[in-house]
Amino acid sequence: MRLKMPQTFKHKPLKDNKAFTFLEADIADRDAMMALAEKLDIPLVTLIDTPGAFPGASAEERGQGGAISRSIQMMWRLDVPTVAVVIGEGSSGGALGLGVADRVLMLENSTYSVISPEGCASILWKTAERAEDAAEALGITAHRLKALGLIDKIVNEPVGGAHRDPKQMSAQLKRGLNDAWRQVTDMKVKELLERRYERLQSYGRFSDTKADAR
Repeated sequence: MRLKMPQTFKHKPLKDNKAFTFLEADIADRDAMMALAEKLDIPLVTLIDTPGAFPGASAEERGQGGAISRSIQMMWRLDVPTVAVVIGEGSSGGALGLGVADRVLMLENSTYSVISPEGCASILWKTAERAEDAAEALGITAHRLKALGLIDKIVNEPVGGAHRDPKQMSAQLKRGLNDAWRQVTDMKVKELLERRYERLQSYGRFSDTKADAR
């Protein structure tokens, strides 16, 4: 089965991609905005569209891994309602660092995974040419992730994709966000944090077949 890929970094002009480069300054700005939302007691929305963290030594030298982990930790502890929306390609730590939320939405043609299909194929089969096989095994589509309980809602896109009709897409996303807020906005801080923690802990459930046999 060939996946229908959204218009993401791989399909945008180079000048647009440069504007979304994962920079050290962006990390500080992102942390500051999260802290500001908490200080002002206003809800936080994150829009996720990234092919993943840069896998080079220079990124680690600048503390990229630590920055992603701090972002995950900060979102987990925020005492205001949070909603994450995957609007394109959500891959690797760059996406996970912005996806720790009380409600997670995905546009219907978007993807969300701990690693890009190309990266997964390169690790498992030593070639990115098997990215399609990796994508199928990872289950990166909105409908697959909704069935697994890893996201809460799929936001329908206009015919042909979100980029075909931005005005209609904006209206549909607005409705999705409003529905998400209604489900979390009246929660007390303690309940909000407990549910967020339980949500994270529920990911990756497994069954010990040896234990079951005993």
